[in-house]
Amino acid sequence: MRALHVITGLGVGGAEQQLRLLLRHLPVSCDVVTLTNPGAVAEGLAADGVRVVNLDMAGNRDLAALPRLVRFIRQGRYDLVHTHLYRACLYGRIAARLAGVRAVVATEHSLGETQLEGRRLTAGVRALYLAGERLGRSTVAVSPSVAGRLRRWGVPGPRIEVVPNGIDLERFRHDPELRRRTRDRLGIARDAFVVGGVGRLAPGKRFDVLIRALLELPPDCVLLLVGGGPQEGPLRRAAEQYGVAARVVFAGERPYLSADPADPDLPALASAMDVLASPCAEEAFGLAVVEALAAGLPVLYSSCPAVEDLPPGAAPAARRVEGGADAFAGALAAVRAAGPGPRTVPEAARHYCITRSAAQLMDVYAAALATVPQGVSTP
Repeated sequence: MRALHVITGLGVGGAEQQLRLLLRHLPVSCDVVTLTNPGAVAEGLAADGVRVVNLDMAGNRDLAALPRLVRFIRQGRYDLVHTHLYRACLYGRIAARLAGVRAVVATEHSLGETQLEGRRLTAGVRALYLAGERLGRSTVAVSPSVAGRLRRWGVPGPRIEVVPNGIDLERFRHDPELRRRTRDRLGIARDAFVVGGVGRLAPGKRFDVLIRALLELPPDCVLLLVGGGPQEGPLRRAAEQYGVAARVVFAGERPYLSADPADPDLPALASAMDVLASPCAEEAFGLAVVEALAAGLPVLYSSCPAVEDLPPGAAPAARRVEGGADAFAGALAAVRAAGPGPRTVPEAARHYCITRSAAQLMDVYAAALATVPQGVSTP
């Protein structure tokens, strides 16, 4: 089988890094087309031996990119096209249909109740999404919560498949020596209580809540923010305004897999933390929470379908926090007072092993190819 993955961009982000990890475990010959922004994840994919092509799309309305994508798909003679993220799902489904590909699959990574990839869900966005969705064979939801949202939008249930995001359990295993080295590189005291925040620095992630929470926590508490985005400047100014700038470490965008031992990647940064806090009020999955659980960390979250969709007790170290800075400050103080616990990996993290997700996705591929005749996509 030959498959083409089409994604909006390949900067450091959850969907982008998930794609790289997935391709390491899929027993399929895969190429990748990025519509724009061939960033750090593109470099990582190339290092893994994956062919990556940048379509160099000028913007959302660059219709000239569509025939280029159609030609590329035809020349590649792909059996299946798999699209990721809103813009790529729209252009990729149309191009695949025009190219006569046997089956088209899309993954919905970031559908919340009120927003999609940070954009407000208007009637126009929803209508365009549904129009494009009908051109594919099936839509993969990363959680049952996302599947429910798709059904409420009007996507027929039989077209929806749930394949959760996956993690590399072994890479996130806690390493005390790595913890010490990473803290030293970041300039964080070895005995500090480190609160981690992982994700794009965007308004919806609400990392300002954690900065305000530092005001109510003892001086040995440090906030380690991992990610980049448009809110970095405002967050730095907020830290200065509240007088906690010396206790906030901005680690920037970090890869899931780093080829340079001197450059801490996500697993190394997780080892350096004592607790992960996720104040985002609207998540589609909650990948950072699952990765923290795999590192044996206690977790405080506002929204995490990855945990909430599982049976009670699957993640005993994960606690939902309702409210803002005061609520998170109280919850973080309680974790600090309890002291460090064993870095055990709960069932919730094991449930999301990447090998299981890859096997589930292969079942989706097989079903799509088995039920769609050559050159036809079922509406």
